[in-house]
Amino acid sequence: MPTLKRFDEDAYRTTCDATVVAVHPEGIELDQTVFYARSGGQAGDTGTFVLPDGQTVAIADTVYSPDRQTVLHVPADSVGVSGLLSPGTPVTASIDWDRRHRLMRLHTCLHLLGSLIPVPVTGCGISPDSGRIDFDLPESTLDRDTLTTQLNELIGRNTPVRIDLITPEELAAQPELVRTIGAAPPAGASAIRIIHIDGIDRQPCGGTHVRATGEIGRVIVTKIEKKSRQNRRVAVAFAN
Repeated sequence: MPTLKRFDEDAYRTTCDATVVAVHPEGIELDQTVFYARSGGQAGDTGTFVLPDGQTVAIADTVYSPDRQTVLHVPADSVGVSGLLSPGTPVTASIDWDRRHRLMRLHTCLHLLGSLIPVPVTGCGISPDSGRIDFDLPESTLDRDTLTTQLNELIGRNTPVRIDLITPEELAAQPELVRTIGAAPPAGASAIRIIHIDGIDRQPCGGTHVRATGEIGRVIVTKIEKKSRQNRRVAVAFAN
């Protein structure tokens, strides 16, 4: 069965009780999790599993299975896990919240950045310390200082960020919502998550985000570079 993804319901939830379903070579499968699995450019969560006897298992990364139905938690020490976990073992799964919150802030910031550069997106990447978007932009007149000022103005509005759900048919009728070239909704999905930042941005996204733009904090555009004839990369980081 697909893993129940608690982070979809509440990105601020940091822990949940779960049961080990299987221990795969690629990672540990739980029946439910608060760990975000690496996707859409956003890094996977890290954290710990606490066992009933108090022992802990450090989780170094979180990824999807090849069919994207289950979430796999990659242990920092795969050798030591075999004697601790087996199907049916109860655990308390807890994410590294400080790291996750930084990812949420930067992911939301990239939505603001995309609204300032209204051209197709060819890729993105989000780590705990920086984020970047690649734009389909043959010629560029982008300026770091100008973008930094514009981004912080949008952040300062403290606009609420909400999640809407629409059907695949509704999304197909609004193709302009999809900013990323080649992006497609999950196969078989009955509802598509839409991130809505009123008056700023509205697009499908499965990542984790803050509740309002003011939570992002001040940022700076650190680099604008030409990656290819059709590609400009814009990178951002926290100002402090």
